[in-house]
Formats: sequence, C-alpha cells, structure tokens
Amino acid sequence: MSTAAFAAKAANAPLGPFAIERRELGPKDIRIEIEFCGVCHSDLHMVNNDWGFSQYPLVPGHEIVGTIAEVGSEVSGFAVGDKAAVGCLVDSCRHCAQCEAGNEQYCNAFTMTYGSATNDPGGVTYGGYSREIICDQEFVLSISGKLDPAGAAPLLCAGITTWSPLKHWKVGPGQTVGIVGLGGLGHMGVKFAHALGAHVVMITTSPEKGEDAKALGADEVLISKDDDAMAKNAGRFDFILNTIPVRHDLNPYVGLLKIDGVMCIVGAVEQLPEINSAPMVFGRRSIAGSLIGGLKETQEMLDFCAEHGITSDIEIIQMDEINQAYERMQKSDVKYRFVIDMSTLPG
Repeated sequence: MSTAAFAAKAANAPLGPFAIERRELGPKDIRIEIEFCGVCHSDLHMVNNDWGFSQYPLVPGHEIVGTIAEVGSEVSGFAVGDKAAVGCLVDSCRHCAQCEAGNEQYCNAFTMTYGSATNDPGGVTYGGYSREIICDQEFVLSISGKLDPAGAAPLLCAGITTWSPLKHWKVGPGQTVGIVGLGGLGHMGVKFAHALGAHVVMITTSPEKGEDAKALGADEVLISKDDDAMAKNAGRFDFILNTIPVRHDLNPYVGLLKIDGVMCIVGAVEQLPEINSAPMVFGRRSIAGSLIGGLKETQEMLDFCAEHGITSDIEIIQMDEINQAYERMQKSDVKYRFVIDMSTLPG
C-alpha cells in the first residue's frame, strides 16, 4: 500500500516528498490516518546520522496521533473512528524479562517506529511524517477526546520521557523537585511534577525562562549561574530531572541533592565530563538515567493527562516547513515543541 511521506535521502540532507510502502493489514493490525506528528530532537539526530546507525531514505516521526481507519479481524479494544496514538516503539521481543515487566523500552530487540530493520516493505520502519501507519494493536495507544490531538502528540516522547522517571522515583507531595532545562522535555517535567503534587523549582541559567516556568507550574526559580543561590540550596532537593540535551557539567547539581537524593538524566545521550564522587559518597546521592517508558506506563500517562488537562505547549507547522523547523530547533527557537499538521502533507 503506497502512501505519501517526507523523507531524508542522505545524512544531513533536507527532507522532501517521498512515497513509501506500508504492509498489508494483518489480523492484529490497526491502520491509523495520521493527523498530527510531533517533531523530536532525536528526529534531527537521526536525519544527520549523529548516532551512526541511520538508514536512508529515512522517514522520521514517533509522536503520532490520528484516527483509526481500519482494524484487523482479531483486534479488540479499538474501533474505526477512535483516536489513537503511536509512540517510539512498534514492536519488541515480547517475552524477555523486561517485556514481561512492561518495560519494552529496555528490551534488547525492540523495534523503533522509524529507522529499525523490519520485514515490512523497504526493509526499515518508516515513521509518522507520513499519511498513515499500520501498527500491531499491542503498540497502539488510546487518546482521550478530552485532549487536543495536536498538543497530545509530543506526549508520546517528550511526555513519557519525563513522566517515567518521575513515577519511578515516586515524586509526589512533600518533595522538592528540580527541573534542569526548559525545552520540550523540561516544560513537560514542570507540568507533571506540579500535577503530581511536588514543590517544583526550575533550575536555569535564564531568569526569563524562570518566569516561563512559573507560568507552567513551577513554584520558584533557582538561577544556576548564581553561586550564592546554589550554595544556599545545597542539600535541598529530593529529586532532580535533568533535561539538558547537550554535553554539560553535572557536578554543580549533585550538591543540591539531599541525602539519598537522585538526579535523573533524560536529555544528554553522550559522554559527559568527569564526576566528583565525593558529594555522592558522603551523601549517598545517585545519578541515574531513564529512557521513555513502556506501553502500559505510556497509557497511564495519557490517561493522567486527560484527567488533569495536560498537553504540550506547541507550535503547529506545515509539512513543507520541516527543514526550517529543524534549523530553529537547533537554536532552541521553539516553545516548546513543533507539531506537524499532517493534512498539509503533499501527495
């Protein structure tokens, strides 16, 4: 089944129109007509082959929201006309310990929504910068009609990436939580930590971003360039969510943690500078990392968002504006997530 898409045909190449083939609908498959697709910073990394495993032509997009157009004969729980979503994964081995525990994101054989080897036409998965997608029902998520579908799209990556560690470390009332970095991930971290009942502190170099964070639900702001303010906040935080997407020094933040406090990294996926172990040893503090979330956890996050009226703050773009959006994204010129209106996809 041929469908229109936008693809990069080589590393660092601009994206443009491209026809792809989707597999025929199987008995457990769902065909979704894509209405909105979020633009993730990892899309840019994949297009540029920054991680060294991209295959071309490459159709990005793993923050997918649309309407179910067709279901297979063995599908249950979904019907034509339902709103549905697909996130970062479209398959896993389904039988390893991590899959059985609902942590499909840590399966050693998961299949990414785009850029993974597959038996489907083309030999590689194609993502949400396309007219439609066919996905196994086990990896399709329900979207409440209470949520704006465009604002809900980034929940499938930016949302679950921040929700998962907050839930894993049981963030809630009575805790002081720091959010480092206010971008696509950080703004969701502020919203979730606030909704979970924590006292939320935005940790930033920019007073202007601090004011933005307060509008999103932060209770106060800590300017990390202010040495006196950082010293006064030493040993204060139960949990810090670090969303900075580039190489940076972690040491200034470790001392902010309480005894047994945890800083979780969700932004920078690269070699970071050396860590001074003394504050960790003498405070039993921890530095951890987290990767998106499993299917059950992602559905719980979407249901929580529907209950609390939480979506991403977005800028909607047309499909032919994607290359300019990538340029702006590299300059952090977006509040806070681009979402493509897929009705503007040509072809």
